[in-house]
Amino acid sequence: MSKKAPAGERVAKEEIEADPILGYAALPGIADEMMDASGQIRPVWRNLIAHLSRLSEAELQERFARADRYLRDAGVFYRTYQTQGPGGSGERAWPISHVPVLIDAREWETVSRGLMQRADLLEAMLADIYGDNKLVEEGILPPQLVAANPEFLRPLAGIKPVGGHYLHFCSFEIGRGPDGNWWVLSDRTQAPSGAGFALENRVATTRAFSDIYAETHVHRLASFFVAFRDALQAQKQSPDDRIAVLSPGPANETYFEHAYIARYLGFMLLEGEDLTVVNNRVMVRTVAGLKPVGVLWRRLDAAYADPLELDQNSRIGTPGMVQALRSGALTIVNALGSGILETRAFLAFAPTIARRLLGEDLIMPSIATWWCGQKSEREHVAKNIERMVIGPAYTGLPFFDDNGQSVLGSTLRETAKDTIGEWLANEGAKLVGQEVVTLSTTPAWVDGKLVPRPMSLRVYAARTESGWQIMPGGFARIGSGDDVSAIAMQTGGTAADVWIVSDKPVARPTLLTPEENFTRNMPGSLPSRAADNLYWLGRYIERAEGSLRILRAWHLRYAESADPNAPLLADMARYLKTIDIDMAKACR
Repeated sequence: MSKKAPAGERVAKEEIEADPILGYAALPGIADEMMDASGQIRPVWRNLIAHLSRLSEAELQERFARADRYLRDAGVFYRTYQTQGPGGSGERAWPISHVPVLIDAREWETVSRGLMQRADLLEAMLADIYGDNKLVEEGILPPQLVAANPEFLRPLAGIKPVGGHYLHFCSFEIGRGPDGNWWVLSDRTQAPSGAGFALENRVATTRAFSDIYAETHVHRLASFFVAFRDALQAQKQSPDDRIAVLSPGPANETYFEHAYIARYLGFMLLEGEDLTVVNNRVMVRTVAGLKPVGVLWRRLDAAYADPLELDQNSRIGTPGMVQALRSGALTIVNALGSGILETRAFLAFAPTIARRLLGEDLIMPSIATWWCGQKSEREHVAKNIERMVIGPAYTGLPFFDDNGQSVLGSTLRETAKDTIGEWLANEGAKLVGQEVVTLSTTPAWVDGKLVPRPMSLRVYAARTESGWQIMPGGFARIGSGDDVSAIAMQTGGTAADVWIVSDKPVARPTLLTPEENFTRNMPGSLPSRAADNLYWLGRYIERAEGSLRILRAWHLRYAESADPNAPLLADMARYLKTIDIDMAKACR
């Protein structure tokens, strides 16, 4: 890559088209984050692009390698569940897209207002579903979408959270449409993941562009986590109560994030077997005996939390947890049963529910959705099948992330389209139709140049002592090609940091400052399960060291007396030498 002309100088059209940075061109008819409708770089991107254009390709690759090296050294991984193919299931490096997505802070204020309003709506909906059920009684919400919903947990009906709120931490999948406006693609209220990865994206990206980041007014993420941590601290009913992150365990796809966020915030990381319920109080088994837990930030699905009253097949829950909630001795973030709000069919009724519960229209609308359990909606979907995607009504995943359960109407054969009406009539109550969304594109570095790729944003909202607060960023999920269905991490998508850029200097909060009202490590906080695992780890290391010493001594004696010219002995000697080297590295 040749050096570019300074900003403001006229550059020849041929030079721009041949340049991997300035040669970027938005796709026709699709909104782009970096380029406006006239083909000009948006003001918020100009500083970043000016810096990138002055770097050679080798310098850019070195910067990207710096970010990759940080993620590798930090052990950031993502678990995949492929059951076929050479890779199989297992861990893979966190798929970072090195070029961040930049959004103007003034535009983000509008996004934040829309998402805070939506968080209030979800809170009101959940309180009604597990409370008075006025939405069903008044015919606003079809009863089968609640009663037949697998995420509706009947044992939780009538249980009000001790703190008064059902939701404390939510995330939203949002996308920008061709008209430039933002749309909500899905709501995440069960156990939203990714906040820890957003932090790691930020650290890795700033390693690559530390000079650019330092002179750009990018809103920091630390204040969001400080406010949320303080809010959880306020939920404790006793100074001796612990706050913990409840994880399904290392087999979970986002377990790294569970461990990272617990360490970052100074909370305990627990699994279901670490807990027990004594006299309606949740207690953690520690090396110092049973200790009370007042707040659990759960990262497992609600049905698995209590095998006694919920899913009896669960092996990762704690019997009696629902009873602890009934007694008012425990706060769970988010409340058990909140996963029902992720139901895709609910998007069809969100505008009406907002007017009923909030008395106002949604600032940020949902993607257009029709529940096919109603005749008029069913006929509309069948008539406009070419621009529809048909999917399960009860799923909580957006269509590009539901493992192929949704069907694009435009891909159906003509013979299949003739039977759409019959299919919807028979299965309509289980199906929804959604308008196909053309997501905006953002620059991604692919094969040595910037190219447009579709993206969606995952944004987080936390309930703080002053109300809802929106994370100033989150992370963007970038498609691996032009196909929007490839945005999902499991199917090759990548993740990019999101910079909310202000035209004024921003505060630079940090969690490294002295903490007056929060103690990271309480006495006797080590769970007994972890202590037991550490004990046996030490024993196995001790045994391995003894075995290695014996093997190495035997190898040295054997090498002294063996005939190096004997083919079999020579091969064995080389093999043992390899083992000796590997074992020595393991001991170190």
